[in-house]
Amino acid sequence: MLQVSADKRIRCTRKWLTLRKLKMMEYPKFYDEVEHIVLQDDLSKFLGASEEGIIDLSYLDIVKMAGHSCATVAGAYLMALKGLQTLYGTDLPKRGKIKVELRESLSDGNTGVVAQVLSNITGATADTGFVGIDASFNRRGLLFFGTSIESNLRLTRLDTNRSVEVSYMPGKVVNSGEIMQSAVGPGATEESKKSFPHRWQEMVHSIFENADKVIDLKNI
Repeated sequence: MLQVSADKRIRCTRKWLTLRKLKMMEYPKFYDEVEHIVLQDDLSKFLGASEEGIIDLSYLDIVKMAGHSCATVAGAYLMALKGLQTLYGTDLPKRGKIKVELRESLSDGNTGVVAQVLSNITGATADTGFVGIDASFNRRGLLFFGTSIESNLRLTRLDTNRSVEVSYMPGKVVNSGEIMQSAVGPGATEESKKSFPHRWQEMVHSIFENADKVIDLKNI
């Protein structure tokens, strides 16, 4: 039988006690006010991960996956939320059965961040997702970059081939570059650096409060 030294037991106990003292995640309360995205996922149902395969995603869930909250993450979430509502109406979107096309190439700006958020929501991946079981539940070959579309995003239902294009225009209500420069630019002060996190999240809050202004939808 493997013997564990007294010193190691003590170190493990101290580490556990330290972890117990860590604070739970604290976050801006407006995250709880953002409308959830609810989908139905046949793979989740098949594997017993959720009753009837219902997947309930909040903005907080996406922030945890991304590791941060910004205009890009908020925009990707909103594009998915509004696009899927338009595409499916009162029906639940079918996760894993949605084609996702982005206008920008993967190497452009924050396209990778947008793609990751959309992948987490829709299940669509280019070539890194689940390969499927017996020709079912495949998640690969559903995410495309550098496509010839006018908007930022096109979502297509694989069951009906109906599409919706979504454009995101945060500049109509916020100036993220200006806020960022107040924390890292040459004119940044100790006061502006200290207040930056709060002001940054207030910017994100403004985007959600003005969703109808920053999101434009077009049925195809």
